[in-house]
Amino acid sequence: MEKTPSETSSVNLPAPFFPPSLAQQNPPRILPPQFKFPSLPQESAQSTVDTQDIGSADGWIPRDPRLVRLTGKHPFNAEAKLRDLYGAGFFTPSNLFYVRNHGAVPLVDQDRADKWELSIHGLCAKPTTLTLKDLRTKFQVVTIPVTLVCAGNRRKEQNIVQQSLGFNWGAGGLSTALFTGVYLSEVLEHVHPTKPAKHVIFEGSDKLPNGPYGTSQLLSWARDKGKAMLLSWAMNGLPLEPDHGFPLRLVVPGQIGGRSVKWLRRIEISVMESQHHLHFHDNKVLPMPIGPERARAEKDWWYDPRYIIRELSPNSAIARPDHNEVLDPSEMPPDATYQLKGYAYAGGGRRVSRVEISWDDGDSWNIAKITYPEDLFRDVAYSDSVYGRLDLTESDLCFCWCFWTFDMSIDTLRGSDAVMVRCMDESLALQPCDMYWNATGMMNNWWFRVRICQIGDGKLQFEHPTMAGRQEGGWMQRLKDDGLDPSKPKFSVRQQSGIDPIAKGMEQAPDVIMTKPNVKRKLRMEDLTTAEAKAKAWFVVRGEVYNGSGYFKEHPGGAEAIMLVAGEDATEDFMAIHSSDAKKKLAEFHIGTLVDPYKMVPQVNNSNDDSQEFLNPRVWKKVVVSSIECLQGNAKRIRFALPNPEQPLGLPIGQHIYLRLRTKAKNSNDLEGELIQRTYTPMIERDARGFMELLVRIYRPTSKSPLGGRMTMEIDKLSVGDEVEVKGPTGNFTWKGQGMAVLHGKEYQINEVGMICAGTGITPVIQALRGIFSDPLSNDVRVWVLDVNRSVDDILCREELDQFALEHSSRLCLHHTLTGTPPKGWRYSTGRATDEMIKRHMPIPGAGKMICIGGPLAMKESVTTSMVNMGWDSSVIV
Repeated sequence: MEKTPSETSSVNLPAPFFPPSLAQQNPPRILPPQFKFPSLPQESAQSTVDTQDIGSADGWIPRDPRLVRLTGKHPFNAEAKLRDLYGAGFFTPSNLFYVRNHGAVPLVDQDRADKWELSIHGLCAKPTTLTLKDLRTKFQVVTIPVTLVCAGNRRKEQNIVQQSLGFNWGAGGLSTALFTGVYLSEVLEHVHPTKPAKHVIFEGSDKLPNGPYGTSQLLSWARDKGKAMLLSWAMNGLPLEPDHGFPLRLVVPGQIGGRSVKWLRRIEISVMESQHHLHFHDNKVLPMPIGPERARAEKDWWYDPRYIIRELSPNSAIARPDHNEVLDPSEMPPDATYQLKGYAYAGGGRRVSRVEISWDDGDSWNIAKITYPEDLFRDVAYSDSVYGRLDLTESDLCFCWCFWTFDMSIDTLRGSDAVMVRCMDESLALQPCDMYWNATGMMNNWWFRVRICQIGDGKLQFEHPTMAGRQEGGWMQRLKDDGLDPSKPKFSVRQQSGIDPIAKGMEQAPDVIMTKPNVKRKLRMEDLTTAEAKAKAWFVVRGEVYNGSGYFKEHPGGAEAIMLVAGEDATEDFMAIHSSDAKKKLAEFHIGTLVDPYKMVPQVNNSNDDSQEFLNPRVWKKVVVSSIECLQGNAKRIRFALPNPEQPLGLPIGQHIYLRLRTKAKNSNDLEGELIQRTYTPMIERDARGFMELLVRIYRPTSKSPLGGRMTMEIDKLSVGDEVEVKGPTGNFTWKGQGMAVLHGKEYQINEVGMICAGTGITPVIQALRGIFSDPLSNDVRVWVLDVNRSVDDILCREELDQFALEHSSRLCLHHTLTGTPPKGWRYSTGRATDEMIKRHMPIPGAGKMICIGGPLAMKESVTTSMVNMGWDSSVIV
C-alpha cells in the first residue's frame, strides 16, 4: 500500500511534521494508474530514530539505517548505496533520498509549521509575508518531477587521488521525487521586482557558526517560468520530511542541489548576489592548480564569480554490476548476455542524448539503450487538490535522470578488464576521459569505470572505483596503495602473464614530466655546496636540480625529510616513495640541470664505527634478518641484526626509518628486481643495542586487491639471513624525555598526549609509551590511546597495551573500537573513530597537550580535520 500522511509521523517526534493542509487530504496520495505515470515509492516512512543519532542535535529525527553516513553522526550527510538507490526506481523513497546538511536540522513542530512565514522583501514594489496557506491558495499549485544532485556526487574518486576540502560522496549523491509547490516566477511577479535588481537571495532557518545557509539566483533566471523553480512543501505526494526542508524549501531543477535552500524563511531581491558565508565558500570549482592549502590561504579565489557552480554537467554511472558482485558464466547458456544498467543526467534542462559503453579502455564505444521515465508526464495533464497541476505536455526540458541498459555477451565480459560508461547531452557536452581534480572535489564526471577480475573457476568479480564515505574497497584505492596514480588507469586486454592488467598498463604509461620547459640554468656539483644551496635545500633527481625550501611547509614528512637529501642525489629515494601527483608537483621547484650528474651516486655503507650510532640519515646501511615471528591478523614481527651486537641503533623515540629492498627475482632472467622503499617505525626499547624490530601487517592478494600490498608482499618473502637496507632517522616528532617533545622542529613542554591509531599504526604508539613510561622524569605525563581495528584478532601488541594500562592506570586511558562485528562481552566501542568517540577518549585542547595519529593516510587526514574542528592547533598534531 501507499504511505498515508499519518504514517509519516513518529512516536519519537515532539509532534507530526507535516502541514495540516496535506494531512487532511484523503484518500492516500497515489498517482492515477490509468495515466501510466511512474509509480510512487511503496516504502513506509521511517518511524524510529537511528541509534547513531540518539544524544545528538538531530536525536528526534527518524532516519533509515541503510543510508551510508558520510560525516559521522553530526551534521547528517548521507546517501543510499548505489544498488538500493537504483533498485528503488525512478522515484526515490524519502528514506533513501540523499541528505546534505551543514548543521542541525531546525526543530519544527506542528505549531511552528502552522505559523511558518516566508518574508519577501528588497527591491520590489509589493514586499510581503506569505504563510503556507497563502502559497497554496493565492497561486497555482503545481507538481513536477525533479532529480536533485549534490555538486559533490562522486567526490570520493577525487579524494582518492588527492584529498580535497570535502567529504566522501560516492555515486549515490542524487535522488528523484515529485515536488509540489508553486512556481517562484509567479511569486516574484506578485511582488513585482524593480530596477536595478539583478539577484534573488534565499535564506534558510538553520543555525550555523557563520550564519544560516543562503545562496542566490540571477533574477532573470528566477523569473523564467521555463526553469521551473519551485517553492515546495511536499515530495512524492507527502509533506517534506525534516532532513529535506520541512515545512518549505526552494527546488531548483537542473542546478546543483546546493541551490535548493531548505527550511526557507526569507527571499530578498537585490542588486548584488548573496553575501552568505557558504554562498562564497561552497559550491565552487576552483582552477586545478589551486590546491586545498592554497584555497584556504588565498581567500580571493572564493569570491571570483567565474568559479561558481550553477547548472549540472552530464554524468553517468554503472549500477549493475554492483561492487563485488560475482558472475558465474558456467551457470549461463553459451550464448547468454549480461545486462549492464545505470543512470545518466545532465543540467539546465538539457536531455541526455546518448550513453555509450566501452570495454577496451575507450578505443571503441557502443550505444546503450536509454529510457526516459520523465517523458511519461508529457503524455497527459493531471490535476487534483493535492498535486495541483501536473502538466509537462508543453515542456521539452529534462530535469530528471534517465536510465540506460546495455546487453553484453558473456564472452566479451570474460575477455575484458573493465567496462566504462560516458554520456553526452543535447548541447554535445561529453563526459571527459580524464578527471578534472579541484580543491573542492566537486562536479566529478570523468568516465565511470568498473573493473572486471577473474577470481577462479572462471568466475568474474566486479569492482567499482570507490565506495561512499568511510567504506573500504574500490580499484582506485588499491592502485594508490600500490604506489600508482589512480587518476590515470590503463585498462588493456587481459594478459596471461599473471600481471594485473591495470598495473601493467599503468607501468607502460608515459613518465611524468618533472621539469619546467623554460628552465635553462646549468649547475655544477660545487654549486650544491654553497650557503644558498644548503639554506634552500637544493637536491637532485634524475640529473635535475630542485629547490626544496619551496615545499618545506606543505611536505607531509616535514622540512626535515627534505633537508636530509640537501646537496645529494635523491633520485632513488624520491622515485621509490612518491606518487605521480608528487612527481608532477616537483616541477614547480625545478631550478636547473646538473652538468655532470653521473658523479653523484647514492651511498650504501657497509662499514660501521662501533663507537657511533648505527643509523645515518644520509647513508643506506645493510641489516640482516635474524628472526621472523608470525602473529595473528596476518602480521609478522621481524628482527634485524646490526653488524655489531653492541652498537646502538640511534633512533630517537617517535622517529622512523626508511627501509628499502629489491623485489625477489620472478624468473631466471630476472637477476635483480625493482627497488622499493617505505617508512616504518621500529619497535625499540630504551638503550637497546645490536638490533631493530619491525611489526608489519602483510596485505596478501584478495579478490578485492589482486596484487596485495606492494611492499608487504616483498617483506613476506624475507627469510632469515636476507639483507635489507635502512637509513634514518626521520620524522616530525621526537620524545626527548622529561616531558619535552619536538614537533615540526619546535620544542614543547608536554603534560598530556593523545594517541589515535589503526592497525600497524600502533607501532609508533608502543614506541612512545615505552619511552614515556620508562622515563622517571616523565611521571607527570598523562596519555590517552584510542586503537581502531577491524576485529579482536587484528589488535596488535594487546598484551603490552594491557600491561601498560594495568601498571599505569592513573596515567593511561586505553580504549579500543572495532569496525567489524564485536565478540560477545566486548566492553569497548564499535565503529570507526567518530567525533564523539574522539572527544570522549582524547584530552581536551589546551596548552601543554599534543595529538599523535598513526594509521592509513585517509584516516590521518580525517582525524586531523576532526581534531582541528574541535579546537586543536594543527601544529601540535603529528
